[in-house]
Amino acid sequence: MTDARTAVTNFLKSHNVEIVGFGRVPENMEVLEIGDSVPRTIIFGYILSKSVLATIKDRPTLLYKHHYKTVNWLLDQTAFHLARFIEQRGCKAVAIPASQLVDWELHKGHISHRHLAQAAGLGHLGRSGLLVHPRYGAQVRYASVLTDMNFEPDEPINTICDPCMKCIAACPAHAIAEDSMDIHRCYQQLTQFAAIRGIGQHICGVCVKVCNGQH
Repeated sequence: MTDARTAVTNFLKSHNVEIVGFGRVPENMEVLEIGDSVPRTIIFGYILSKSVLATIKDRPTLLYKHHYKTVNWLLDQTAFHLARFIEQRGCKAVAIPASQLVDWELHKGHISHRHLAQAAGLGHLGRSGLLVHPRYGAQVRYASVLTDMNFEPDEPINTICDPCMKCIAACPAHAIAEDSMDIHRCYQQLTQFAAIRGIGQHICGVCVKVCNGQH
């Protein structure tokens, strides 16, 4: 019988997913609305288009907004189908939306995909607060499926940001420092971007564009 990791990896490959990690929900991580009956995690990501990111200068473009929404839709569709695939194997599985707020005051979703991805060995948290993949930098968006499926989790990797400081120089909100990230200043800038005609949501993409994993 095909083991769980191989079955999931092959399933995700059939959905054009190149990046996948297997992990545990960290003990100190809050999971809103779900509880602790699904202690393992499958994290996967779609790589953003470099050509679309190239249209960004100092603010999000309409093309980037559409691309962002399309990738989120793909992530949610794939997570839904993966959860059904796991349930058909007799296990619990909960698909976590790629981008959905459930705590508006703290700007939090059900669980942090980037922290789960870090725990599953897909990269490290960069100066921008985003997950930095060893090959693709911050130019990946992620979704997660929580499950009780039995598999061997991956271990975190010991990588750190290169001394490029590109995200610090590029940030239009001046929210990123070498050793800190001001999430409130970032969100204030996102609110201004959301007011741009046609954008209408809290997105930016500037630090994502410059963090490409190649220095």
